Amino acid sequence: MPSAHSTVLETPLPVHRQSAPLAGLPPYVFAALDQLKHSARAQGRAFVDLGIGSPDRPMDPSIVQVLQSAVADPSTHGYPPFRGLPRFLASVAGFMDARFGVTVDTGREALALAGSKEGIAQVIAACVQTGDVVLVPEIYYPVYGRAALLAGATVYWVPMNASTGFLADFEAVPAEVARRARLLVVNYPNNPTGAAASLGYFERAVAFAHEHGLMLLSDLAYSELTYDGFVAPSALEVPGAMDVTIEFHSCSKSFNMAGLRAGFAVGNRGLIDALSAYRTNVGYGAPSVVQHAAGHALDNYRTLAAPTVAAYAARRDAAVAAVREIGWAVEAPPAAMYVWLPVPAATTEWEFVNALLDDAGVVVTPGSAFGPGGTGYFRISLVAEPGVLRQAIARVGEVCAARGWR
Repeated sequence: MPSAHSTVLETPLPVHRQSAPLAGLPPYVFAALDQLKHSARAQGRAFVDLGIGSPDRPMDPSIVQVLQSAVADPSTHGYPPFRGLPRFLASVAGFMDARFGVTVDTGREALALAGSKEGIAQVIAACVQTGDVVLVPEIYYPVYGRAALLAGATVYWVPMNASTGFLADFEAVPAEVARRARLLVVNYPNNPTGAAASLGYFERAVAFAHEHGLMLLSDLAYSELTYDGFVAPSALEVPGAMDVTIEFHSCSKSFNMAGLRAGFAVGNRGLIDALSAYRTNVGYGAPSVVQHAAGHALDNYRTLAAPTVAAYAARRDAAVAAVREIGWAVEAPPAAMYVWLPVPAATTEWEFVNALLDDAGVVVTPGSAFGPGGTGYFRISLVAEPGVLRQAIARVGEVCAARGWR
């Protein structure tokens, strides 16, 4: 029987009720794509999955050996330090210095992460609140916008399209919006478009952040996956960037370590402190054994990343050649592990995606998965060997020809 002080609801709320911010998120396109693939598998239909951006190549044996040795070491069996193992943070500092010429104070300006995605979501949660404005490119990796919405912020979509080489045009943000903004997100090399930015672009982004008193979040997960002599810069190379910038790095793509969840954040001390404070309230840091393996990868980044980059370059070249062979114009992306293409004008992106799965046995990702600017495009992930990519894209051409799509 309820006590005199209790309140009994006539219609009790369901125990599985989600919070208002979570329930209010728009539908997650990747969930719909997963359902399509699940249905195809249930029907026994085979397909080539070029939708997911998960690396398909194995880790280098030396990384595996370090990981196995770390697992066997009893000192790794307890909780890890909140900010990261000194050995890993030293590797982070060494990588930032050797790769970008950026000096990092490991005690104040670096933090170990169990993957960069969680760090991005957590720093947004730590620094953004209800009523803030977050500037997100209109073609974006989903966590940027979704983490901002979960924090109660308003997302302003920064223009980003083919006419600017898919460089987000933050300078086109209206002055009254920029004045209210708390955070600007940039991601180059870019997922999903494969676009790359020069140091000059980051110079403008840092200047914009200084001018409007906002934080700059740079997602540099694809720093090593660049081609044709292009070398991706870090935003932290810009003088004054350390005053406003936090940058996220990942071992997932460069070293095929996606399953281990290894990454790090570097940058402004206050932002690193805020991220660390948030993480200490919800977790215990990145696993020690993974930090040992990731530290080895960073120490040897030149030799360990080179075969992966060469493999993706060959896949990119094969995919681009195959796209041209079916009669479509495409420029070879300078970076990342994707080919970004417009859906034929005669159809819609979901009709196109369904037709490719049904008739060609090929899965691609609809561009709307990456925000409003992605509508009308689709992404091919280079997660198969060149011959498989060529065959899959040839089948895409056959489907389009059969349906009269140009």
